[in-house]
Amino acid sequence: MKMIVGLGNPGRQYERTRHNIGFDAVDLLADRWGAPLNQTKYNGMFATVHRPEGKALLVKPLTYMNLSGECVRPMMDYFDIAEEDLVVIYDDLDLPPGKLRLRQKGSGGGHNGMKSIIRHLGTQEFNRIRVGIGRPDGPMAITDYVLSRFTKEEEPVMQEAAGHAADACEAFLSREFLDIMNEFNAR
Repeated sequence: MKMIVGLGNPGRQYERTRHNIGFDAVDLLADRWGAPLNQTKYNGMFATVHRPEGKALLVKPLTYMNLSGECVRPMMDYFDIAEEDLVVIYDDLDLPPGKLRLRQKGSGGGHNGMKSIIRHLGTQEFNRIRVGIGRPDGPMAITDYVLSRFTKEEEPVMQEAAGHAADACEAFLSREFLDIMNEFNAR
């Protein structure tokens, strides 16, 4: 079984914010697959999905971003998910808005959700899909920026990016992540 985790913050006040692009991608997959995330365990919402390509576990941690590992590790243990079968979708300030970058390992950079997952897993070697949100223009604080909503102009670009992240996750059910990485990074 593959585990697809989208990072974000729970609550209506965080919906459609830059920091929640991982949630958006998982919600898109849940809609595509007719699999509402209506189960809870280990401070996360999840759905188990049986697809012709394979079985998937869709997860949205409800721990708030900085504590994402507190959900991811226990879910992996409970469902017996190996690190190579995990993919995490999250926002990245260092990529232009809408740009995807897939990797099989790496540090958390400045992303506290990823730092938490790395700390709880005890490894940096797991698949990830970084979705670019760009950096703020001007003196806006990073915290305020990532918790702000997309502009009217950015919204379609970011929805397309969430769709591409979902496409990559669908491909991950039946293909090696390295192949998917090469395909999506070349776009």
